[in-house]
Amino acid sequence: MLSQDDPKSRPMLELREKLQPEVIELIKQQRLNRMYEGTCFRKISARRRQDKFWYCRLSPNHKVLHYGDIEEFSQGQISPESLQEKVTVADIKAVVTGKDCPHMKEKGALKNKELLELAFSIHHNSDEYLNFIAPDKHEFCIWTDGLNAVLGKEMTSELTKSDMDTLVNMELKLRLLDLENIQIPDVPPPVPKEPSTYDFVYDFSQQHI
Repeated sequence: MLSQDDPKSRPMLELREKLQPEVIELIKQQRLNRMYEGTCFRKISARRRQDKFWYCRLSPNHKVLHYGDIEEFSQGQISPESLQEKVTVADIKAVVTGKDCPHMKEKGALKNKELLELAFSIHHNSDEYLNFIAPDKHEFCIWTDGLNAVLGKEMTSELTKSDMDTLVNMELKLRLLDLENIQIPDVPPPVPKEPSTYDFVYDFSQQHI
């Protein structure tokens, strides 16, 4: 019987596997839409005398990252025209995180575990880096997932794994609602033997007056 109470049954595993590509595409679009809206990032300086911010957003065609300094923290969208700099996605060579980021190799940065978990960098052109400190872990996952998506790579964050499980389970529940109290075998029924004669089949070669 097809039931969510037995998630390891073959029919359930096959249905789950079938749903995964659809769910991955849904998660990908959510990440890219969030990057299109843009995010305000805090600049990390050695002196730390005052907070400075910069903003980054993905273009509608997903081919360019627009970014630039802003005067104060913003939760609203900032237009691409207001952002002075840009990086073409085609020029991105890699996305690195944590201790592999150039700005985390500075004195004292490696000792700050919170910063390490929120740091990521875009390696672009010959040897240039665009360095980020995400506002929180959720935004870190959104951006690293989204960057991997536009580069044609797998989204591997903890958030993607959680979203995948949640959305697949929700879709399974919806599809099983229509099958409630219907007995479905775990294996397909055997194919019946061929009939001994096919006399019951109409012979179109015979002409009838």
